[in-house]
Amino acid sequence: MKGMIDIVIALPEVFLATMAMLLMMVGVYAKAQRAYSLVTNLAIICLLLVLTLIVFGKPSATFAFNKLFINDIFAQFVKVLIVVAGILILLIGDRSMKDHKIDRFEYPILLMFASVGMMLMVSANDLLSLYIGLELQSLSLYVVAALSRDSVRSSEAGLKYFVLGALSSGMLLYGCSLIYGFAGTTAFAVLPDIIAKISETPLGLLTGLIFLIVGLAFKVAAVPFHMWTPDVYEGAPTPVTAFFAAAPKVAALALFIRVTMGPFQAMADEWQQIIIVISILSMVLAAFAAINQTNIKRLMAYSSIGHAGYALIGLAVGSERGVAAVLIYLSIYVVMVIGTFSCILCMKRRGEAVENISDLSGLGKSHPAVAFALLLFMFSMVGIPPLAGFFGKLYIFLAAIDAKLYTLAIIGVLSSVVGAFYYLRIIKVMYFDDLEEPLDKKVGRRIGTVMCVTAMLITLFILSPSHLVDRATAAASVLFKG
Repeated sequence: MKGMIDIVIALPEVFLATMAMLLMMVGVYAKAQRAYSLVTNLAIICLLLVLTLIVFGKPSATFAFNKLFINDIFAQFVKVLIVVAGILILLIGDRSMKDHKIDRFEYPILLMFASVGMMLMVSANDLLSLYIGLELQSLSLYVVAALSRDSVRSSEAGLKYFVLGALSSGMLLYGCSLIYGFAGTTAFAVLPDIIAKISETPLGLLTGLIFLIVGLAFKVAAVPFHMWTPDVYEGAPTPVTAFFAAAPKVAALALFIRVTMGPFQAMADEWQQIIIVISILSMVLAAFAAINQTNIKRLMAYSSIGHAGYALIGLAVGSERGVAAVLIYLSIYVVMVIGTFSCILCMKRRGEAVENISDLSGLGKSHPAVAFALLLFMFSMVGIPPLAGFFGKLYIFLAAIDAKLYTLAIIGVLSSVVGAFYYLRIIKVMYFDDLEEPLDKKVGRRIGTVMCVTAMLITLFILSPSHLVDRATAAASVLFKG
């Protein structure tokens, strides 16, 4: 009976994992030329069903599997972002995967397994379940990064991601073992009581926490643990890069929040300074390193590093308001980044994908709709009102000011101003550079639909910001009860 209750509590994860395994059988026995399309469409349907289960599931905090798993409003909020990102990436990447002859049925299945891992991460209530979810996500992503086996760049991207990802996983696991050694437990529910009873934090426990933060910082791609990001983003197939930029980053930041605001909230004085330093380094390096980039995927890699830095400001605040600001920021970021990559996937010349920023010259004349959508996403990423990106940064900076972290807020604003250069440069190339050779006119129906919907969400967010803000605040409040 208890086992059945556990399965019901974790039904979205159980259902998605089961369907992923069934789709492996479907892919094997389906006709080779139809396998990819069939499995992709079924995967999208499965993710839509999972989204329904999450949205209409029981919202109260419920434990399963001997309290290794928690299903609360915070987890549900983040899972919605992860699943929506997965659905949109499968929609916009369909044509690109076929054009590059890498339309293998394993791709959507691996994204499903990665989504299961990310959902387990945000519902982790123990260091062991945290690690299992993290590794399920990572192992799936190692493979999809190198999916284009005939491409040297893709193989290199997969290898770099695997080596550095394995290193970060080792550091995280070592940190978990140190925490267990000094605290005597891995349970998030027990750790706060043990830490509260300690008058002086043992050096071993603090060292374990630092290793844990380092491992998570790798997954978030925060400086100085960002070195894999530009090469992997550039080398991986573009739909895979879009997935990297959206879902795993959201899941890793949510896990960061779960760990720091849960079992280690009492040690905030110890970890807050580390988060502040990582946040500042991420914002500053991303702002200046992206200026000289000529490849748009590498530019988006540094952009994602910068956005991780902004999100970490809310984490450094260490309050309910800070966590709510991070959730608002991540929600807007997911829409912006998927919309941007839908525009990037339209960049084709004579049927071949192009990735250089200079290839966008004259896009405003040859593809006015795509250029206008990309303009909206770039302005939103800069943080220009009244677009949604402005409100994302506003809530983050207001939370920092409220916590009297004035220096951090000022550095964030200045980094945003510097970062505006490379976003505005794309707009300048699209509208003011001479049209040399136009990009292909054809834009896929799925990509066009996703592009329009995301652009509308970014533009019309100002009409009803409270819809997102109220849900983010409710999700954040769960972590601070009791």
